[in-house]
Amino acid sequence: MFVTNHARVLLAVAAGPQQTVRQIADQVGITERAAHRVIANLVDAGYLDRRRVGRRAEYRLNVDKLHVESNDRARAVRELVALLATSPRP
Repeated sequence: MFVTNHARVLLAVAAGPQQTVRQIADQVGITERAAHRVIANLVDAGYLDRRRVGRRAEYRLNVDKLHVESNDRARAVRELVALLATSPRP
């Protein structure tokens, strides 16, 4: 797959921050356990913020976190999400 599971989880969270981890996993096409690991990686790296809402966790995209590309140009996560979210789907 061209787009990593990390990017796909970011897009899923951007589309619906109130989704459960199970819903995100189903949307991305990975196991719930894998989704937990990806989300934990993204939270640790600062790309997602986690907030408890009652018994559930809510995830928000940290749109100002910079993503450094291989050619050392910095792009904001919001640009990445905008680009991938508007890409045509087969």
